[in-house]
Amino acid sequence: MNSTPVVLPDLTGRTAVVTGANSGLGLETARVLARRGARVVLAVRDEERGRAAAADLPGETEVRRLDLADLSSVRGFAASWSGGLHLLVNNAGVMAVPRSRTVDGFERQFATNHLGHFALTNLLLEHITGRVVTLSSGLHAAARGINFDDVDFERGYTPYRAYNQSKLANLLFTLELQRRLTVAGSPVLAVAAHPGYAATNLQSHGAGAVSRTLLTRVGNRLFAQSAAAGALPTLYAATQDVPPAGFFGPRWLAGGVPGPSWRSPAARDAGAARRLWELSEERTGVSFPLRG
Repeated sequence: MNSTPVVLPDLTGRTAVVTGANSGLGLETARVLARRGARVVLAVRDEERGRAAAADLPGETEVRRLDLADLSSVRGFAASWSGGLHLLVNNAGVMAVPRSRTVDGFERQFATNHLGHFALTNLLLEHITGRVVTLSSGLHAAARGINFDDVDFERGYTPYRAYNQSKLANLLFTLELQRRLTVAGSPVLAVAAHPGYAATNLQSHGAGAVSRTLLTRVGNRLFAQSAAAGALPTLYAATQDVPPAGFFGPRWLAGGVPGPSWRSPAARDAGAARRLWELSEERTGVSFPLRG
């Protein structure tokens, strides 16, 4: 029985891909989708951990390797796909990690949180029949805009500046993706969600001493909602009657039942969304596949 505040429809016969589904929000999202009858593909960087997670899930599941920080891995995942795909959940991400580069030469947070999902979505888009749900964060509002002159933060890098920019990019990506889908006459919806403050292992991987100390664990225990509660906005965006390019999160920002969420003016900038799309095409070599 589904005991969540989100009443999900029967998903029998539908296929969902959830990135980063071996733990945290992704695992809880996969669990509920599988419980409601969907065939769920756990797209994970570590297949062994993915199989361990899948063993505890109900219903039909499959584990496939996907490293969003490596565009060759993204291309390989997409090239191996066949058949329909009702739901793509762009859930995986890294948060406030020390500065580093991916194998493709990009700043790791922008590459993992945005560019990898940008490429994956476009490469799978001709298979998708339902929705694309992309996970952002309330911290997107701390980014005043995309730093187009230095998107990799060659100057002035801090872990949270880069993270906040990547989460703003998730919302601008959703905005421009929906515009292009509409122009192409596609019925596919592009929407976004954020979990509020949820207790997952994401925070423990951040840079700096504080995020690795007892403070983080105590904060998660005392103030955060569970990963299962944090997954509710994703499930809401994935299954409820929602508007195109909508953004959904907990009612009280950090927690509460899911519904429409506020986004910053920078996240509503259509011009910036188009410019980000063009930059992302240049960096990934992947473009929008549908034509009107």
